[in-house]
Parts: sequence; C-alpha cells; structure tokens
Amino acid sequence: MKTASLVIGILALIGLFVGIIPCLGSLNWVNIPFAVLGLILGIVGMNKTAIGQSKGTAITGVVLCAIAIIIGLIRLVLGGGIV
Repeated sequence: MKTASLVIGILALIGLFVGIIPCLGSLNWVNIPFAVLGLILGIVGMNKTAIGQSKGTAITGVVLCAIAIIIGLIRLVLGGGIV
C-alpha cells in the first residue's frame, strides 16, 4: 500500500501539472478523486507499518497526494470549475 500511494502521488502530480494548462483544468475533476485514493492508501500504509520498518514511502505518498488535492482544488476554484 505504501508503494501504491507513492505511485499514485506521482501520477497525481503529473495530472496536476497537465490540469494547470488553460483549457485542461477539467482534468482536475478526475485527478482529485485519484489523489484522494492515494491519500487513503498512504494513511492505511502508515498505520499498518510494523515497528522498525520505514514509513518514508507512505509519508511521501501522503504528502504528494495532499499537494495534488490542495492545488487542484485551488485551480478549480480560480478557474470557475466549482461555482
């Protein structure tokens, strides 16, 4: 789950950068739920990590997904996607 969260976080950031391009802002409607899925997987992965194992990939995935969600929502608000 930790690795899946990291991969989804990277893909969500790529989708975010594409969604910032004018006329492609509606991509954020798909990207934000995708990033929420990665956020959930990352949180579950952090909680299921045994003591002594690294939580680095899960934390990175959670941070990347959170960035994609926040900036994507800002882009939708500024672009008129959320009225």
